[in-house]
Amino acid sequence: MIALSLALLLGLMALTIPVVAVLGIIGLTLDQVYSMVPLVYGLGDVAWKANTDFILVAIPLYILLGQLLLRSGIAERMYGALSQWFSWMPGGLMHSNIVSSAMFAAVSGSSAATAATIGTVAIEQIDRYEYNERLFLGSLASGGTLGILIPPSINLIVYGVLTNTSIPKLYLAGILPGLLLTATFVLIIVAICMVRPSLGGRRVETDWRRRIRLLPDLLPPIILFLLVVGSIYAGLATPTESAALGVVGAMVLAATRKRLSIAIMVEAIEGTVLTTGFIMIIVVAAYFLNFVFSFVGLTSHVNSVITSLDLSPYAILVVVIVFYLVLGMFMETLSMMVATVPIITPVIIAAGFEPVWFGILMILLIETALITPPVGFNLFIIQGVRGRGQVHDVMIGALPFVVALQIVIVLIIVFPQIPLWLPDTFWG
Repeated sequence: MIALSLALLLGLMALTIPVVAVLGIIGLTLDQVYSMVPLVYGLGDVAWKANTDFILVAIPLYILLGQLLLRSGIAERMYGALSQWFSWMPGGLMHSNIVSSAMFAAVSGSSAATAATIGTVAIEQIDRYEYNERLFLGSLASGGTLGILIPPSINLIVYGVLTNTSIPKLYLAGILPGLLLTATFVLIIVAICMVRPSLGGRRVETDWRRRIRLLPDLLPPIILFLLVVGSIYAGLATPTESAALGVVGAMVLAATRKRLSIAIMVEAIEGTVLTTGFIMIIVVAAYFLNFVFSFVGLTSHVNSVITSLDLSPYAILVVVIVFYLVLGMFMETLSMMVATVPIITPVIIAAGFEPVWFGILMILLIETALITPPVGFNLFIIQGVRGRGQVHDVMIGALPFVVALQIVIVLIIVFPQIPLWLPDTFWG
């Protein structure tokens, strides 16, 4: 059963069949071969439950929040302010790419939205300030990965739903690793530009008066972060309700800047509908596949196989990490997550690891997949924004940041309190 599932997964992905179809075909095949009753009749009920889960309503709301920030010009003004404040560092605007992505991640919840938004704003600076194009593009693709680690995060919501793990705890657990990863990206850029100064481009000419004058442009994302995340931990809103508060806050901020119009709302809603449809069809297909997995006993089979190997907990963890690093090279990340988390997480918990901690490790592995060739999603987003040259330029530029991700993964394995300290402190 395990061999058939893996063969179908890898074979169909190699044929470039859409991910949704791959998940559906695997589920239907296992249904026909191993089930004594036709499980396909349960597809309607599975789809209904997936689409009516209250917590998943947060997904389109966070997407709409990101769309409003992009179209209202808030993201562009934020990037402009940060470019002034980081102009003195080796690598200048590449640090603005990373920190802007981190700040946008704190209100958008999506890696794709973060990469596309900051990429759109920053891409024209490459030629203007004579940056090394590959490294600059790599910083944009890698900064975009922060969108699913720093709360609020759509992927953490999905993980919480699939594993019945507290989403507020996951959000708190993502803060310190998110800041650590941001700092690691910055240090990687500094190290590279100190060894090869020619890669760092020309400095942005500025002064302290201009920096101070642009500080108010950094306030909107901070206000929205406090509104969205702060309302959760103040006990005023659930994650879904906080997402709705964020949308209202973004509309108010856009209106105060006279950037809210019917045309902008229509564009934002259209973008939200398209992205939400893409995500939810994957979720429905993955829910059906997980339903089949549970009914035919594949989850228990995987547990039995791993248990029979008599591996130590950390040996199991290494196997899981290698599995995700390899699978992430060939599979879209959300699909990979929803198809594998219900199978892998029980094994990890049985080995003695904390589910909140593993959720953060899972997100870091997915972030790695987002910038790992040949199917790294963020690589193609940045190439699409760039609109010229070959995608391998972005792939090469992202390689130092793949190393940075592996460093952070090792750190949270060696020091598990990095993600767990805030949840443990908040909940005693």
